[in-house]
Amino acid sequence: MYMMSQHESDATRRERARLVALLRREGIRDERVLAAMARVPRHTFLPSAARYRAYEDRAQSIGWGQTISQPWIVARMTELAEVGPDSKVLDVGTGSGYQAAVLAELGAQVYGIELLAELAEQASERLDLLGYDNVDVVRGDGYGGRPDRAPYDAIIVAAAPKEVPSSLIKQLKPGGRLVIPVGPERGIQSLQLVVKTEQGEVEVSDQLPVRFVPLVRGN
Repeated sequence: MYMMSQHESDATRRERARLVALLRREGIRDERVLAAMARVPRHTFLPSAARYRAYEDRAQSIGWGQTISQPWIVARMTELAEVGPDSKVLDVGTGSGYQAAVLAELGAQVYGIELLAELAEQASERLDLLGYDNVDVVRGDGYGGRPDRAPYDAIIVAAAPKEVPSSLIKQLKPGGRLVIPVGPERGIQSLQLVVKTEQGEVEVSDQLPVRFVPLVRGN
């Protein structure tokens, strides 16, 4: 869990509080998720030149053609995943590490996977520096997940394949939940909730239209 630095300004804390208040007004109801997002220093997950916009409710570029997701989307995806303090969670497309930090604040054991080596290394170092010792990030192909750590209570995917990878469904526990954007690279995608029942059946529901970067296969 992140311990707020005494060097963090009161202005930054106020900005983060305003963002959380906005998320609540915009329909985020899970108070545990809101509290987690109130603790995560989103500005530290952005390039220095963009940090002044860290607490706007919008996606931001983090380089290499990738983005850090809009805070409302992060909150909603986390709500849908229903993560608890004992959950084991796979974070696909870790990027800057922001989503992983939110999950870690909920007490989950988080296993991140990021295709771009530079981002994977930066995210791992950043999360370590912030004190998130319950997050493990590796470089790898998100389509394949991390079967060595499966099964998972929840999987959150921050990039859009054209269809849900069967490998990720296989890595869910019975009763597990997969939150994933699905659709074409250019155009509107659908944020889907995939639930594996206790009997091993798969139930899929469309939640809302979204737009994410594509989930790219590794070489």
